[in-house]
Amino acid sequence: MDGSTTTRVDYGSEEAAMQAYLREGEKRAAALGNRGPIRFTPSGELSPDILDAYWRCGFYIFEGVLKADELADIERDLHEILDRLPVERGAAVDAKGRPALAVDCEGPNLLWSKPLGDPFGGTDLANGRHPVKMFEPQAAAGAPKEVVYLILGSLQFSEAALRVYGHPQLLAVAAAINGLDFTPFNEALFIKEPGRGASVAWHQDGVTHWNSPDWDQGIHGFNFMGQLYGCTAANGVWVVPGSHKRGKIDIRKLVAEAGSERLPDAVPIIARPGDVAITNRQALHGSFANTSKDWRVTVNMGFHRRKSVLGVSGGGVHNKAAVYDADRIARRARMIGYGIDARRQRFPQEVPYVYRPHAEAGLVYRWDDKARAEIRDYNLLDLSI
Repeated sequence: MDGSTTTRVDYGSEEAAMQAYLREGEKRAAALGNRGPIRFTPSGELSPDILDAYWRCGFYIFEGVLKADELADIERDLHEILDRLPVERGAAVDAKGRPALAVDCEGPNLLWSKPLGDPFGGTDLANGRHPVKMFEPQAAAGAPKEVVYLILGSLQFSEAALRVYGHPQLLAVAAAINGLDFTPFNEALFIKEPGRGASVAWHQDGVTHWNSPDWDQGIHGFNFMGQLYGCTAANGVWVVPGSHKRGKIDIRKLVAEAGSERLPDAVPIIARPGDVAITNRQALHGSFANTSKDWRVTVNMGFHRRKSVLGVSGGGVHNKAAVYDADRIARRARMIGYGIDARRQRFPQEVPYVYRPHAEAGLVYRWDDKARAEIRDYNLLDLSI
């Protein structure tokens, strides 16, 4: 995809300040030393320098993880998803009159925003964790009233995304950070269309454990963010390095001290097509409205430590709050088994990842038509803390 049909967006008097901020952010990001290919030691452990950089910065960019054939698969699924979106919020059909994507789902799936809007900032949504509204540029004439910018439960809509979920190296990274018995969190597809893509106000993920006596820098897990087209300072996620170590941050105070939502210590995640960033969920992060000519499409998937979710009353951000028992965790973790087998079928030359909880229980998952039907509304079981 490209931005050739995009007309100029009016950023108003903020334009010069914003462009300077983007350039300075790129310089700060380049100096962090937190990017490179996924590497393991001869004994199979994640390279210690990667772990050190991740825990120091709160994020890391793994380069070249998804190859050209896999990116082509994701793009085909993306086009099908975009083609099947409802003609407007609440509509039952797509532009061709067919039943729209997710119209038969019970769970939350499609999140809408006005073009270049900030639907969460300054509201009580998502437990009020986005306390400050981002600047909302004026979209070009002719833009639609609303756009879909986030699709939850995305693995049921894209087999290519499910195969990314079963990526052996990414799952090995999850085990290195969250333990061999790591659990799922949730998955999503972020769509930042040129000249229309919504912002995500500054926030820290995580609700449940901020005041826990067992709190530490990794207790709320992490997200992988696979990039289909890459991401830039203008359309990517920005992170305040090291903020995952600071506990709950007073975001209103930071923005007030900065004089705008352009936080001076934040840096952008810069990535090429096929790169996969990993971001600690406690890190302060957000993204600006996409006034650029470039698409950003992110395959997002998160993982937790088992001990962070077992027996815990969920945060209720992504679904209804519930106590997460072993049965719920096991049912949600079926998606890992399905992802591994879906990937095995598409990439038989790879050595599949062995997920320890399934291996110890003697469980074998097969990705077939029965499984496709079974995973409908799987995200009702998300493990949201």
